[in-house]
Amino acid sequence: MSALSQSPRALELPYRWADREGSVRVELRENDDPAALGCPDFARGYPYCRATVEPPGRGYQDILGWLPMVNSNRHENEFVIDPFVPIGPVALNPFPFLGWAPVFFDAPHSDFESWDFLAHSFVCGLGGELHDFRREVRAILGFSWGFSQRGSEIEFIGPDALSAADWDRHHDYLKKTFREWKFASGFHQHPLRP
Repeated sequence: MSALSQSPRALELPYRWADREGSVRVELRENDDPAALGCPDFARGYPYCRATVEPPGRGYQDILGWLPMVNSNRHENEFVIDPFVPIGPVALNPFPFLGWAPVFFDAPHSDFESWDFLAHSFVCGLGGELHDFRREVRAILGFSWGFSQRGSEIEFIGPDALSAADWDRHHDYLKKTFREWKFASGFHQHPLRP
């Protein structure tokens, strides 16, 4: 594979959560060493995306989760949750990556002749009081990224910041998929308080 856009792309997104300033750094790079990323050799030339959260969390109020969604010709051109495949589908929890300053990583690859892949990735906090947990997801920010493949040529897309309206467009799907959870509208900067 050969990437049409071979230079790394980066995006810095500031946020405020749990009364602290922070940022998410998104990097989109060409997969030039598939083995090092845990991918088969045919993943060479595809993009991979890594997003890091700073600063690291201090306590319960700093628990964040990544909620990744993808839209590709493999999913009938609708956005669906993108689970972490090694642990299987996410049945009860919408976050494949959850923790204190969790790192987001994805390295899609396929043997398709043509493939359009667009991802919306949101970093989210939890709503409610610590001892009155309501299973409420509050998006803090989001970004889009992806690629378009035609034969051996791959064109990278993004990363670009998403708006609160982009998050809200996913609510119907998320509510149907995760019936035990609530999804707050808009982007939030309110912490889970102990």
